[in-house]
Amino acid sequence: MTASGCIALLIGVLLVGAGIGFVSGRAAGRRARTRSTELTVADLFQRVVHSSHNGVAVINRFGAAVVHNPRSVELGFVRDNRPDLRAEKAAEQAIATGEPVEVDLTPLDHRAGRQPQAVLAEVRPLGDGFAVVDAADQSEAVRLEATRRDFVANVSHELKTPVGALALLAEAVLDAVDDPVEVRRFSGKILREATRLGTLVTELIELSRLTGAEALPELEVLEVDDVVDEALGRSRLAAESADIEITVDPPSGLLVDGDRTLLVTALTNLIDNAISYSGPDSPVSISRRYADGAVEIAVTDRGIGIAAEHQQRVFERFYRADPARSRATGGTGLGLAIVKHVAANHGGEVRLWSKPGTGSTFTLRIPAHRAAEGISAVSPPVSSEDPAPLAVVEPGGVS
Repeated sequence: MTASGCIALLIGVLLVGAGIGFVSGRAAGRRARTRSTELTVADLFQRVVHSSHNGVAVINRFGAAVVHNPRSVELGFVRDNRPDLRAEKAAEQAIATGEPVEVDLTPLDHRAGRQPQAVLAEVRPLGDGFAVVDAADQSEAVRLEATRRDFVANVSHELKTPVGALALLAEAVLDAVDDPVEVRRFSGKILREATRLGTLVTELIELSRLTGAEALPELEVLEVDDVVDEALGRSRLAAESADIEITVDPPSGLLVDGDRTLLVTALTNLIDNAISYSGPDSPVSISRRYADGAVEIAVTDRGIGIAAEHQQRVFERFYRADPARSRATGGTGLGLAIVKHVAANHGGEVRLWSKPGTGSTFTLRIPAHRAAEGISAVSPPVSSEDPAPLAVVEPGGVS
């Protein structure tokens, strides 16, 4: 072989070696990058624990929290890497017996900020001297159960009162059977109590339907002016009996997507409420306008007003800011609760502005029909002070 041939062969060998080395280096780099992106079982376990909605903590036989997630700190049973004494005792029992232990870990102290009202946990043994605490926030379930109990108690009380009155009045009629004047007087009272009982039952059924017992019917395009007119027609007799004049702004031509019966019922309840809490010759006004994609129907009275401490509760079932006045006017305590749920089921809300001795403005706010986009406000605000919004119940919610 010539010298030039030997040199060419050597260069070829070097080039092949360099190529092999380059390829080997790239393969090694790929393996390294693959290893760097692979997740171990421990990594996945840590992610699962830290993303859990429940509070999770692993406790050893010495009572130390060797692993815990942020949720366990939020629920208050792990602080400074130390478990709550109740969790520690439950873990000790679970490790000793090998059986799961249920424990109440509801926070006992009163720290700043919102705290869970009920934290229930199951402590399970893991073996080798470890136990896991799995705690869930049951505050909402506890609140709903308390609401249900209060509702049943209130319904029982409200139904018992007119039923008892009817029984007593019926006995009085029997005793006065020979006295036409007394019979007529007691019969009038029976009629009023029977009417009140019928109204109460009707509103309970309506409220039950609004809170999820039945689905709302398909919504239709409604003229707001028609809803206002029908509600006024229903309330006209009550206004005349109370010697109260109701003033209404000019027709607006606004449209909403809604259920006519429910919206008329809600607006009628607001008007009747304004009449009930206003004195004789005290005006009540109704106005409507388009604002920020919604139709607002405001009912304003110049009555006794609502104190600040009552304004956040007037929409609760059976809550009465003035129980004596409400019962005197035949109120059931459900009218404003129905208004709130009607608004929520239409994707809207109800707002309240009130000042004792000045009066109140209840504003029913419902999303406008799509064709109403671009319409400017057609009437000025009913109050110089912007009403503050109250809590809104989502469709199907209970409050």
